[in-house]
Amino acid sequence: MPRMGQGMVRTVYARLRARFGHAGWWPGRTAFEVCAGAILVQNTAWPNAEKALSSLRRSGRLSYRGLRDLSPAQIAPLIRSAGTFNVKARRLAAFVWFLGAEYRGRVSAMATESVEALRRKLLTVNGIGPETADCIVLYAARLPRFVVDAYPRRVFSRLGLLAGGESYQEVQRFFMDRLPQDVGLWGDYHGQIVRLAKDFCRPRPHCHTCPLGDVCRFPRDQKGG
Repeated sequence: MPRMGQGMVRTVYARLRARFGHAGWWPGRTAFEVCAGAILVQNTAWPNAEKALSSLRRSGRLSYRGLRDLSPAQIAPLIRSAGTFNVKARRLAAFVWFLGAEYRGRVSAMATESVEALRRKLLTVNGIGPETADCIVLYAARLPRFVVDAYPRRVFSRLGLLAGGESYQEVQRFFMDRLPQDVGLWGDYHGQIVRLAKDFCRPRPHCHTCPLGDVCRFPRDQKGG
């Protein structure tokens, strides 16, 4: 028996893909850059993280070899635009140490792990929580794990498919249970939701131009209908 909401979850993706095309998300020229970006974007907007990545790239440091011999104090000035840069410098240094200790500095070696084993190891790294770990698992290691951030919660609560108070694991399971296990699909779907939430489903939403406006419960609830 199909799970409740399965048809709508797939309809949402089909509509967003038709409207926006392939999301091309997560941004990154290399798998290591994806990992670094997942750490740098914590608690800030993507453009700020992107500036920090550009700074690392210009300095020739945006790689495992480029960062492995730098202390957090040396990394911090290079990532100042990412906000809380001293904290993120320590987290980035911790990840680089982890990558060297566990995978000889090769992000590609992560893909030899099971999803659960890799995720469990990532969660032991200072400053890497479930969302950052899942970004690395899905977008860098290319292993199947749906990424949950504020955007899926907002969009699918307004659609009426989530209550809004679910745990990270419950929201993640909601998507993973209703979609084929496909790394490319999961990555693109998350990217589509990010695009929708930034352009339309904002804290103050633009429902009248939203590609999901006619199937979303939120505009009707606001009108009392």
